[in-house]
Amino acid sequence: MAEPVTAAWPCEIPLAQVDRGAVKLRLEPSEEQRKAIAKQLDLVSLEALSAEVFLSSWLDGAEVSGVLRARVVQTCSATADDFETPIDARFALKVLPANSQNAPQQEESGDLAADAEGDDPPDVLEGQTIDVSGYVIEHLALELDPFPRKPGAVFVQPPEPVEISPFAALKGLKAKGEDS
Repeated sequence: MAEPVTAAWPCEIPLAQVDRGAVKLRLEPSEEQRKAIAKQLDLVSLEALSAEVFLSSWLDGAEVSGVLRARVVQTCSATADDFETPIDARFALKVLPANSQNAPQQEESGDLAADAEGDDPPDVLEGQTIDVSGYVIEHLALELDPFPRKPGAVFVQPPEPVEISPFAALKGLKAKGEDS
C-alpha cells in the first residue's frame, strides 16, 4: 500500500487552535518532500510548491482557503516529451468534526444528500485535526491535466503497418513469373 503523501509532508492543525482564532500558514515542502509528492501524483517532477493557507472558525468546524503555486513537470500525452507547467490556483472548503450535528447526513442508500447546484458539502474530519498539507496536495492534484499536452505539440499518426499475407507473397511471385 502506498504511503500517504502527508506522511512525507505533514502539516496538521488542531481544530481547537482554529476555534481560538484565525490561523495563517505559509507552506513550502523541502526538495525531498516534493519528490515524494511528485511520485504520489505520477509527475516527472515537482520543481516548486508553495501555499498560503488561511483557516478560520466556521460553525463547529473550520473554513480553509488558500492559494497554491507550483511548477510541475509532466509527460506530454501526444509526443512523450517532458514539459513544465506553472499552476496558480485558489481553493476553499469547509470541514466539520465527525460528531458535529452540522455534518452532512447520509441517505438510506449510503450516499450523501447533496444539492447539485449548491456548494460542496463540508468535509467530515476523521479526528480533531485538519490535514492542511493533505488539502493542498488534493487541490494540486485537481489542477493537473489528466492528459497533459505540451504547448504546440501535434500528434502525428504513424503509418499503418502493411500486413503481408502468404497470398500477397504468392501474388508477387506470380507477377515475377509472368515477366519471364
